[in-house]
Amino acid sequence: MGSTCRGAPATRLGQSRPPASPSWTGGSGNEGGPVGNQLGAVLPLSILPLCRYESTSSEEEEEEEEGDSSSEKASADSSNSEELGDTETSDEELGEGAAQRLGGVWSHGPQLSPIHCPQLASSSLVLQEWFRLSSQKSSIPDTVANHLLAFAEVSPALLAHVVNLADGNGNTALHYSVSHSNFHIVRLLLDTGVCNVDHQNKAGYTALMLAALAAVEQEDDMNVVRRLFSMGNVNAKASQAGQTALMLAVSHGRQEMVEALLACGADVNLQDEEGSTALMCACEHGRVETVKLLLAQPTCNISIVDSDGNNAVAIALEAGHSNIAVLLYAHLNGTKAQLPVSTTAPHTPHREQGPSSKGKIAITS
Repeated sequence: MGSTCRGAPATRLGQSRPPASPSWTGGSGNEGGPVGNQLGAVLPLSILPLCRYESTSSEEEEEEEEGDSSSEKASADSSNSEELGDTETSDEELGEGAAQRLGGVWSHGPQLSPIHCPQLASSSLVLQEWFRLSSQKSSIPDTVANHLLAFAEVSPALLAHVVNLADGNGNTALHYSVSHSNFHIVRLLLDTGVCNVDHQNKAGYTALMLAALAAVEQEDDMNVVRRLFSMGNVNAKASQAGQTALMLAVSHGRQEMVEALLACGADVNLQDEEGSTALMCACEHGRVETVKLLLAQPTCNISIVDSDGNNAVAIALEAGHSNIAVLLYAHLNGTKAQLPVSTTAPHTPHREQGPSSKGKIAITS
């Protein structure tokens, strides 16, 4: 059997209650400029000097171009620069200072050398520091909230840029937070209003798809998951095998996720690359309650066939789940009457039995 629906991907908070969601007003009349002095005093954030460099680098380049057009102006600019140098720290020095501070953060990370290209170096450091504080199993919501507020204070554009940073595997902080079940941090990311919830990693999976696999115990966490489902495209297909979040939830037995996805408009009839539907997944795995839930959807089509020419009934019978076949027959006949389990099934094409399950998705750092 060639169904691809069978395989799928797979905090210590430091306080008794999660932090209140910040108000993402963004900026204070100085968007694009450095963080205010009072904010810098309140938040001793190692990432801020790097953000200050990135937010002002384009302006400095423009000033340099203007300086090249006139020798007199260049001389004046040089004079002004020397005067400012007596009272302010240059952006390059900020980058070097941040590199020294960050060098002590990672016990097993790279040794940071003096920055010769501050803009490129600061971009890399921002990414590394952001994932260090936001995307670990032990990440603390308060710390993430403080940084998000600081980014918003610098500029809304910076906030959107950092929140949606992706690592070499295409995973964002949202991917990692969902994977670690850090739903307090997921809520903070969603609260920014700039988080791209439909971003696919290199394996083709969104954070929403990963959430469909989560085993959530707290109702507050489940509410965050429902919010994520409502904000994203629940019918998006993973580029790797064409699976949807609903197929993933069904194949992993996440009944509560199935219910939440259906409530958010998940299409029960979508097919993956091999023609399998969520109903076929449920039939193959013998998930009776999930089959009942899917059959209760007015649009559920039992007659759909996969690439082998088999429908849900044939799949249930071949997998040995005659009780599910009875449910499907009853649904096809438009009655709830239970048919004998020994009912002879119609002839179905031979199906090559594949592995019972495929490997789970691993989010690699």
